[in-house]
Amino acid sequence: CMQREQLSLWFEHVRKLPNLVHAAYLQTLLITGARREELAWLKWEDVDFQWKGLTIRDKVDGERTIPLTPYVASLLAQLPRRKMMVNGKEVANPWVFSSPTAASGRLQEPRIAHNKALTAAGLPALSLHGLRRSFGTLAEWVEVPAGIVAQIMGHKPSATAEKHYRVRPLDLLRMWHTKIEGWILEQAGIEQPDAGAKPELKAVA
Repeated sequence: CMQREQLSLWFEHVRKLPNLVHAAYLQTLLITGARREELAWLKWEDVDFQWKGLTIRDKVDGERTIPLTPYVASLLAQLPRRKMMVNGKEVANPWVFSSPTAASGRLQEPRIAHNKALTAAGLPALSLHGLRRSFGTLAEWVEVPAGIVAQIMGHKPSATAEKHYRVRPLDLLRMWHTKIEGWILEQAGIEQPDAGAKPELKAVA
């Protein structure tokens, strides 16, 4: 997984990727700790900018709702709302991480872009699942309770971590998740947006 000292270079080169969707996907993958396909399947109807939540299709529990942190909200707000053809009709593309060339209408293979960014940054190989592991490891720098990280990532906490499994409310998760995001961005030299600011949504492309 990624080390604290590598965050600055990683963000610098991922943000330079020419494809805005690839750049946003990779950064969101790291900051949410989501599984690769969970995030790729995210639809606009799953994003709540008002109450700051993301509903993710969870392979364990069916779905889970995690916080929409300030920086991730700003990334998603800048993504294009595209159209796509379905049965000969033009309809709104439902996918957050959309693709104008893929038959499915959504992002298919982000590994290529990620590998290019790693090479340009001179960083060692890191899989997309490695970004998920990185989230769990980096969260320890902020001394987040293990159960909080487990709930955000969609893991059931072990009995040694907590005597009783508690499903924490979104606002409590958000307090800790925003701290994790803020610390990661601080290491990368990026200013975290104001948590109370409403992101400006991009028009349909």
